[in-house]
Amino acid sequence: MQLTNRSKQVSNKEMTLAEKMYLPAVISGLAITIRHFFRKKPTIQYPEVKKYLGPIYRGHHVLKRDEQGRERCTACGLCAVACPAEAISMIAAERKKGEENLYREEKYAAVYEINMLRCIFCGLCEEACPKQAVYLRHDRMVPVFQERDEVVYGKDKLVEKLDDRYVRVNNSEVKTTPTEPSLTRAAT
Repeated sequence: MQLTNRSKQVSNKEMTLAEKMYLPAVISGLAITIRHFFRKKPTIQYPEVKKYLGPIYRGHHVLKRDEQGRERCTACGLCAVACPAEAISMIAAERKKGEENLYREEKYAAVYEINMLRCIFCGLCEEACPKQAVYLRHDRMVPVFQERDEVVYGKDKLVEKLDDRYVRVNNSEVKTTPTEPSLTRAAT
């Protein structure tokens, strides 16, 4: 019985003496090793020099503010529905009188949390948001967690600080920020 119609013809030709001692394979392997030995190493000095991650990198989450400093999020829940890992949870609340300078719409997210252990950084929450309130920063990585209670990011870690505004350019040019190093590599 034949499982497939793709059969391969195997030749049983006699190997030469050099092939029996694996000389061509050993020589080609040594040539590759010597070639890599004399190449310039792409090592960077990490704490001082950080690698540029590129404009399409999806890193640290941020909840954007508008030009007046009000939160853009209206707690519609589309980002939570779009999240395949179910990492986003929120509780909506009504804006009270006198809070017009804090929240843009009448409904806002009183609690907005992202479980970073569940997040797969797919960017679907960013695409689903109709108010362009959720962004994944391309210039900042998520910090390393030391304790288990640090993995759930609330509004205190997610809402954009007014002195550290995130700007994403829509065209092919990337606006560099002070956190992005140059594209040069440091040789060791």
